[in-house]
Amino acid sequence: MARLGLGTRLFLSHFIVMLVGLGSFVILAKLSSPRMFVLHLEKLENQGFITVRSARTYLVRGFETAWNSSAIWAIIFGASAAGGLSYLAAERITKPLNQLKDVTQKLAAGNLEERVAESAIPEFNQLGQSFNRMAHSLENVEKRRRELISDLTHELRTPLTVVRGYLEELADGSITPSAELYQRLVRETRRLERLTSDLQELSKAEAGYLSINVQPVSLLPLLQGLVEKFRDQLLDEGPILRLDAPTELPQTLADLDRTEQILVNLLGNAIRYTEKGSILLSAWQDKTDPRKLWIAVTDTGAGISAIDLPYVFERFWRADKSRSRGSGGTGLGLAITRRLVELQGGEIFVSSTPGQGSQFRFYLPAL
Repeated sequence: MARLGLGTRLFLSHFIVMLVGLGSFVILAKLSSPRMFVLHLEKLENQGFITVRSARTYLVRGFETAWNSSAIWAIIFGASAAGGLSYLAAERITKPLNQLKDVTQKLAAGNLEERVAESAIPEFNQLGQSFNRMAHSLENVEKRRRELISDLTHELRTPLTVVRGYLEELADGSITPSAELYQRLVRETRRLERLTSDLQELSKAEAGYLSINVQPVSLLPLLQGLVEKFRDQLLDEGPILRLDAPTELPQTLADLDRTEQILVNLLGNAIRYTEKGSILLSAWQDKTDPRKLWIAVTDTGAGISAIDLPYVFERFWRADKSRSRGSGGTGLGLAITRRLVELQGGEIFVSSTPGQGSQFRFYLPAL
């Protein structure tokens, strides 16, 4: 019974209990009934019965008495054996449930490191594995929540400190009001506004409250429009922005507005970290899996180190720690981008070589 299912175990437990009870009854009845019947026959001999009728009557009564006595003892023994076996079976089956209850109570008390031990019963083992995955997920959520609070506190502290410092100096007359000073205050408040807006967008996306209107669309006009839009923002000595996409690009199931938001984030990052060289926006249908339409943004910028690469899509991650938030963004754009891709049924990847550039590519369902 090492790997039998719960249903099989319950059936076998009840079947064995029934066999033990019946077996005990039959065995004890078979062993004790003849012995008791012989005792009644000896009494008949001592009483000296003569007629067959009277002897028959006493034989029947003696047999009934012997059977009743043996049956009582057989029932007592069988019930004891069956009850003991039922208790052991029930104890073995309920033990994993009791362990799960204890771990659940500890988890509810805040001990997120508790896990359910492996069980010999497959159903309980699967339940325990699912519970452990849930506990691991909750532990990660709690860890990320603490990190988010810490990062958010750090992000808010800088602009708030700057604004407070300027306001205090203006209040006590240490500095003279000027248009430049007010512009600095406006920039800091815009940073706060952008940070809170991105946080709201990310929280909606992760909670699944962000509206996604997926429908068959053609992305080629969107790609062409974005290239023209960003080309106007590039300086003459800056990088060259190009589009590489077939004229017969298949349709895809996507939200056009959210896809534009994804590409704006990726192209904006590429322009921010590519001082010269080229930025390529490309799209193609996967030859091995035609159900995927790939879109990629490839630049020849600073690149990302192998140590930082796994954390690219984390909140508040930035490749260049020396950049300020004013020039380097809030650090939430890529986290929002990943979630928007996932909500449309796709997946996003990144590859990079320091000093040579990076490529962000994602796919959406193709028709």
